[in-house]
Amino acid sequence: MLQEADVFSADMSVHVSCLSFRQPYAGLVLDGVKTVETRWRPLLTPLENQTLAVHIAYRAWEGDEWRAVLSGPLGMSPAKIQALLESGERFGRGVVAGLVDVGQTWLCPASLEEEELRHLERSAVLIGPQEKHLTHLSNPRWLRQPLNTCGGRDLWTVEIPAYMLP
Repeated sequence: MLQEADVFSADMSVHVSCLSFRQPYAGLVLDGVKTVETRWRPLLTPLENQTLAVHIAYRAWEGDEWRAVLSGPLGMSPAKIQALLESGERFGRGVVAGLVDVGQTWLCPASLEEEELRHLERSAVLIGPQEKHLTHLSNPRWLRQPLNTCGGRDLWTVEIPAYMLP
């Protein structure tokens, strides 16, 4: 994982695996609200204990279940939700905007006790994580400035200049 103590000269860069997230999820990951990523396959398993670059896709998420989780189980006011949305758009779209550390990936069982299900829904900011591969995300941090780049399918590698690192 990239550590704050790592020292890079101004002309150096780091190569990091990258994944595109649609808004508002990219911003929610980088603002530390979304701490569990859900995928239909174990895409992030090879990155356990590594750093992942977060790319903000041009397209928005199709659906508003995230809003129901933020306002319901997470108890956020409309003003707080709006502030989070604005924070997530600070760099625009089509950019690598930050970094997050990848933890363990596991397959969520089809049936869960109600309390555990609600906890996972709050952490993933998504209703119905059952039978998906869940990955714990931690230590989110925004880059000092956005890195304009086209997104890709699945994982790809991006080169981030050292001066952009948080």
